Amino acid sequence: MPFIRIPKPWEIIDPQITSETSFLNRRRFMTNLIGAGVTASLLPLTGCQSSGDSSQTALDKGSTQAYSGLTRNSNFAKVDRAITDEALATKYNNFYEYGGTKSIWQAAQALPTENWKVEVAGLVKNPRTYDIDDIYKKFPIEERVYRFRCVEAWAMVVPWVGFPMKLLLADVEPQSNAKFVRFTSFYDPKITPGPGLMSQFYPWPYTEGLRIEEMANDLAFFATGLYGRQLPKQNGAPLRQVIPWKYGFKGAKSIVKIEFVEKQPATFWNTIGPNEYAFEANVNPNKPHPRWSQASERIVGPGNSWSWETRPTLPYNGYGEYVASLYS
Repeated sequence: MPFIRIPKPWEIIDPQITSETSFLNRRRFMTNLIGAGVTASLLPLTGCQSSGDSSQTALDKGSTQAYSGLTRNSNFAKVDRAITDEALATKYNNFYEYGGTKSIWQAAQALPTENWKVEVAGLVKNPRTYDIDDIYKKFPIEERVYRFRCVEAWAMVVPWVGFPMKLLLADVEPQSNAKFVRFTSFYDPKITPGPGLMSQFYPWPYTEGLRIEEMANDLAFFATGLYGRQLPKQNGAPLRQVIPWKYGFKGAKSIVKIEFVEKQPATFWNTIGPNEYAFEANVNPNKPHPRWSQASERIVGPGNSWSWETRPTLPYNGYGEYVASLYS
């Protein structure tokens, strides 16, 4: 079979991030692909290009319900940079189930969020199946302003709405042999087509995982909203993970299952490219991605990505005082 190379979008638009000649090392995954007669050169990766929708008006604010009486947690109220414009945070999104570019917000409107259920199972004393409305009522909702850092070396600041993960831990009571937690996202191939031709070869559904002590950390957050409103679909409605000291891919969107397990679970990106997407995935300026540096980050703003402000990357995304002890 001849070698076919399809230029990747981020190589054309943002070559400062992705090398033209390097590519994913997916040894385990490639075994299956080669057996299917598919070349590695066709495999896509979420790009870093500037969204073509960034100049459009923000999504209709009436499309998601506003929270009333919302209180911002004073411990997480300020960071060292401005909050990202809402129009950008809701239009510049990674959501691989709906495509490999940042302009997936329209496609994501197909996500069915009515009568949403979240199953909590595995090694817990109190297994639950939460209705999303039960979650809104059961757990006290607050607002937190967090830095958000993508593995692709861009960053935002987002005012998330939700509740600490440790509250769910207290409700379900993990057993002593529960060491890890696996999070599973919604998946239906008729609704979530993925990034195109190669979607059929990816390990769907999207899964992520944490050590149980990471989930218990004060920073670990379940988001049900942002900018004072319930989550838009493209941002992971109605429930997503926010782990601000880790790269953004660690935050599973549109969660349908939370499972407590004894052994480290397989996760989506770590399965595809273990040398590029570590299970731990803590923000670390001194540990480069195989294809680009992590020493600096570009702050998402208006205009093309090469015009964005660049800042030094902070260890643990600036949250070392909360989490460094987990890894000492």
